[in-house]
Amino acid sequence: MKIALLGHGRMGQAVARAARARGHEVVLAVGKGQDGLLAPQSLRQADLAIEFSHPEAAFAHCAACFEADLPVVCGTTGWLHRLEELERLRQARDSAFFYASNFSVGVNLFFELCRGAARLMDGHPGLVPRLREVHHVHKLDAPSGTAIAAAQALLQEMRAFDGWALGQTAPEGKLPIEAVREGEVFGFHELLFEGPHDRLVVSHEALSREGFANGAVLAAEFLLGRRGVYGMKDLLHL
Repeated sequence: MKIALLGHGRMGQAVARAARARGHEVVLAVGKGQDGLLAPQSLRQADLAIEFSHPEAAFAHCAACFEADLPVVCGTTGWLHRLEELERLRQARDSAFFYASNFSVGVNLFFELCRGAARLMDGHPGLVPRLREVHHVHKLDAPSGTAIAAAQALLQEMRAFDGWALGQTAPEGKLPIEAVREGEVFGFHELLFEGPHDRLVVSHEALSREGFANGAVLAAEFLLGRRGVYGMKDLLHL
């Protein structure tokens, strides 16, 4: 498979290594300030694009791929307020799009554990939930897309909450998400249920970027030849 890599920072470089290890070829790498490489004739060198850039660039990158009839795997977070707009562009071209806030297999199993824990705890208001995430100081968005996805899993199961709020505490009816930026942490997420006598914790810690990168390449292999919108649940049969 020939891959166009949109974003060539730490994550993009890890994806390139993972792709080559699985026998694929990176034929185009678009870094910051190289948007001239997004012309259709340039993108059409590839069979598929993998997008890991930054929130301000992700929409334009994906839109350019659809214009070039190129399927896209996207892992950039912090831009999903434009997702409906992007979906209209995808539909117009009958293209393929795979989005995940986190491509780690372990994280996506963490989401399912969060959902199951929330279902069990919904009838026990004495144990109050909150989410906490820790990432490296270079991460631009807060809370992380992974934390938001975990929150959405909880909100589907817990009747006492109708949304989330950023901070250690939150207004009544909102699930608090604490976001910490320190050092070079790859990613740590935990769900806590706390009461006067108990604390229950479900957590996931990323030990390297390679797990995310390998998941993105697996998603690309899954997406090639398909049409429509997909996510990690489709890839992992969850």
